[in-house]
Amino acid sequence: MIQEYFVERFGLTEQGSSNLIKGILYTALENLSFMFPIGLYALLLYIWINPLMGGDIIEPNLEMFIVAILIILGVIFAFAWKQYHFVFNTTYVESENRRINLGENLRKLPLSFFERRDLADLTATIMNDCTDLEHVFSHAIPQLLGSILSVTLAGIGLLFFDWRLALALLWVVPVAFILIFLSKRLIKRGSEIVTADLLECGDSMQECIESVRDLKSYNYQDEYLSKLIGITGKIEKSRIKSELMGAVGVVLGKVVLNLGIVSVILSGSYLIMNGQISIYTLLIFLIASATIYAPIENALLFLTEILMMDIKIDRTKEIESLVIGGGLVDYSLNGYDIEFKDVNFNYDNLKDVLSDINFIAKQGEVTALVGPSGGGKSTVSKLAARFWDPISGEVSLGGQDLSKLDSEKLLENFSIVFQDVILFNDTVLENIRVGKKDASDEEVMEAARLAECEEFVQKLPNGYDTLIGENGELLSGGQRQRISIARALLKDANVILLDEATSFLDVENESKIQRAISTLIKNKTVIIIAHRMRTIANADKIVVLDEGRIVEQGSPDELIACDGLFKRMVELQKLSGEWEI
Repeated sequence: MIQEYFVERFGLTEQGSSNLIKGILYTALENLSFMFPIGLYALLLYIWINPLMGGDIIEPNLEMFIVAILIILGVIFAFAWKQYHFVFNTTYVESENRRINLGENLRKLPLSFFERRDLADLTATIMNDCTDLEHVFSHAIPQLLGSILSVTLAGIGLLFFDWRLALALLWVVPVAFILIFLSKRLIKRGSEIVTADLLECGDSMQECIESVRDLKSYNYQDEYLSKLIGITGKIEKSRIKSELMGAVGVVLGKVVLNLGIVSVILSGSYLIMNGQISIYTLLIFLIASATIYAPIENALLFLTEILMMDIKIDRTKEIESLVIGGGLVDYSLNGYDIEFKDVNFNYDNLKDVLSDINFIAKQGEVTALVGPSGGGKSTVSKLAARFWDPISGEVSLGGQDLSKLDSEKLLENFSIVFQDVILFNDTVLENIRVGKKDASDEEVMEAARLAECEEFVQKLPNGYDTLIGENGELLSGGQRQRISIARALLKDANVILLDEATSFLDVENESKIQRAISTLIKNKTVIIIAHRMRTIANADKIVVLDEGRIVEQGSPDELIACDGLFKRMVELQKLSGEWEI
């Protein structure tokens, strides 16, 4: 029951929940073991105070005391050892599992998710939120619940010893916690504001790094720095305000705990004056108060931290609960034709981006998507690879509706070259091997030769083993794009999507790449997006898109004869080619 609650409440695995429960129990036992010396204090106090109260002088047994001390230290060590394992070691394992699970969930999500979601927000959840939660599960929750459990058990024992002084000692504990809960809404609100400000700062920092060249070229860095200073100042203020919101309850709680000692002294004095207890009993309760209140003071701080962490727990659980883009894993395809049937699409229920899209990209042919910017070409290619699902209509591959297929399994059939190339801070060889992870070095180099990479690779300091920097910063735009094309050549999939794949290449290299691609596309389905008409001059079929609709489709010769939008685009590009400065 408790284990299931922790799984649901904190998003833990079953093993993580079990370890947390054990950590709480051992924390309680460790706290109780720290109370064991009270017995020795009580005995020593009795030996010292008994003669003062008219009793006999008692000679202490030193050896017995030494043995008792060693036993108590051994028990404390044993409980502390187990508590450390189940509170810290297992928490770090659970934190690792949490990050892996978040990564796996994100990996399985449709790629459209990442176009809608702030990437800085996702990074903050996986890195910062998970780090903060490590502290919650290794300190806050075990100490809080362990302290409550140990104080409850100790309180029951004190009630049997003297219920009146026990009540005087313990009444302040629930009152202190109530004060924290009364400020719960303020604490959570403060945490939400801090989180929002941190995300704003992260976005601004990332924006600054990505656009630093533009900021410098337009002498805008001072203005942007002023903006960042304003954001960081805002974070400072919100953090101070949030800490104050939490501190109010904690400080009031500690003040109330101090009232417990006062109430014990007053109650004990009254009972002594009436002859109902001895001064020895009062002294025992005063000693016990110092031991019992210590874990409660820590628990008050940890309760505040837990309340502040609710938003972080909710953020991680949100990713874990996202609908995974599932579908059929085992299926058969009748060829690799891609067909759009009455497809309509929009982003987040806004104005339609595509309307009534109908065409077939046949296997063994090159289908080119052309048209003015914003016409829907890239959206069509994303629907073809199931980065998105249409609002209505159907996109099929080999007769299979893509919306019913597993997106990961589906992409095994695709080689995709995007206009914006993403490379890794690794060698040229390994960046190309992304296309086929088990490819040999010879296969990688062959793909590089076909993609016209060898020419510039040979000029690099270490050839194929040269580290190319973050996102290939040591390479030119054309070189980066050729590596991306080499990946696609290496993968050798049955469907090829080229989104402005040669946009960064000069005329000579573009011709070389097109010859290389022509060897790749035999008996395959190819969809290519291009603005330059020479790129798609040899296409088998051209689909012209304008404002989300197909306005023309056919072979280049057929569309030229139609005297429509395609012909005007060709003529305009011819005119621009003759333009001179």
